[in-house]
Amino acid sequence: MAAAFTTAGIAAIRRFEKQAQQNSVYFICFAAGVLIAASFLHIIPKSIKMNAQAPVYLLLGYVGLHVFNHFVTAYVCERRPEAPSPLGLVALAGIGLHSFIDGVIYSVTYTVSVFTGLLATTGMVFHEFPEGVITYLLLLRSGYGHGKALLLSLVAAALSTPLGMLISYPLIAHIGPRMLGAFLSFSAGALVYVGATHLLPQAEQETKRYSLVALAGGILVAVVIVLAGA
Repeated sequence: MAAAFTTAGIAAIRRFEKQAQQNSVYFICFAAGVLIAASFLHIIPKSIKMNAQAPVYLLLGYVGLHVFNHFVTAYVCERRPEAPSPLGLVALAGIGLHSFIDGVIYSVTYTVSVFTGLLATTGMVFHEFPEGVITYLLLLRSGYGHGKALLLSLVAAALSTPLGMLISYPLIAHIGPRMLGAFLSFSAGALVYVGATHLLPQAEQETKRYSLVALAGGILVAVVIVLAGA
């Protein structure tokens, strides 16, 4: 599903560039709402029950992803728009690793329970659509042709997520509950960062009439799912 949503974003930006750019903000807001609400209402409390030190790993997950994102942004944003291919390569590496980590988060949350995994999935797959849009645009603006930009963005943004899950699951599936709680808390920190610090600031850069509605819709979906599973 994650790979499919990313591919849909790439396909949309290739065929309907203007419409895809205009409407991707709604996917961003909805995904942010689900990720933030699901993390605070279910994933974080669940991790604390499994490991008393969960708040420490929560902080590490949040700060760790912030440091990683800051490193990538420093190399991407400080370069001129007319810069050659290194701009696209750095962005590609950052997005590829981020998508790989998404796959690891799927492994962790589904190992805890199918319900926890579904909650994380609901928010994460919706942020894959704008990720596909962003990856493809970055490569085009870095001087890559449409064909090469399509291939590289599919590998980095779409295929890396299932790859991360397939590589990490055999290891995560056999760890004890306490260590699993630590991983879950770390994942929650990463999800909160993606929702609150990465997605929402992107949405605020564009003034859209129904962006708050999309955010509220994401929160409502998470609340309903949590209450239904309680």
